[in-house]
Amino acid sequence: MIAANWKMHKSIRETEDFITSFIPMVDVTDVDILIAPPFTSLHAAARLLYKTGIKLAGQNVYYEEKGAFTGEISPAMLIDAGCSSVIIGHSERRQYFSETNEIVNKKIKIAIKNGLDVILCIGESLEERENNKTFEVLDKQLTGSLKDMQLDKITIAYEPIWAIGTGKTASPEQANEAHAYIREWLKKYNPDSGRVRILYGGSVTPENTRTLMAQRAVNGALVGGASLKPESFAKIVTESKS
Repeated sequence: MIAANWKMHKSIRETEDFITSFIPMVDVTDVDILIAPPFTSLHAAARLLYKTGIKLAGQNVYYEEKGAFTGEISPAMLIDAGCSSVIIGHSERRQYFSETNEIVNKKIKIAIKNGLDVILCIGESLEERENNKTFEVLDKQLTGSLKDMQLDKITIAYEPIWAIGTGKTASPEQANEAHAYIREWLKKYNPDSGRVRILYGGSVTPENTRTLMAQRAVNGALVGGASLKPESFAKIVTESKS
């Protein structure tokens, strides 16, 4: 899976222009492609992606079905806008909006209950890595976020915080090591977790995609800045299959 997280970028018109340009550039027969635009662009994106095989995702969701929660988006609203998936627990949500593992767990449960696939984001800070706490952090995030969960509709995205938007990418060996740890954790949690994909995220570019995807434990990428231009994102999709 190669997924694009546009974060707080692109108007409706810019979204339409991107998708119109991007579709002819890629072959979706042997790789899952997913795009997560801002909420305001979801409906327009869904219309253009219809029957292309490219999946649409929300960047966040609230953990209640409905109610007096000003500014929030429910799972049903995402589905109504055309989404089949949602990104939950991104480090920016955890850092800037104080999302805890408990909150992430509640969001995952309600998303899956409503039929959405989930991309769960986890990852350590630079300080935690330098203090050799990477695996400890990943264990806590996985344990808290996946409490009392089945894994059928979940994809894991390992995104070291120190590599997001910084231009610093985990080395292929660092990425593979973290992914291998996550895979072993998943096997202990559920022996039938072999189909859960583990994506790498953090300054993924067309130039480093091939070496990252060559790592045995890496099953795809969650792409930020490099997904904002159709040519760049299409190149990442192409390189992932090389």
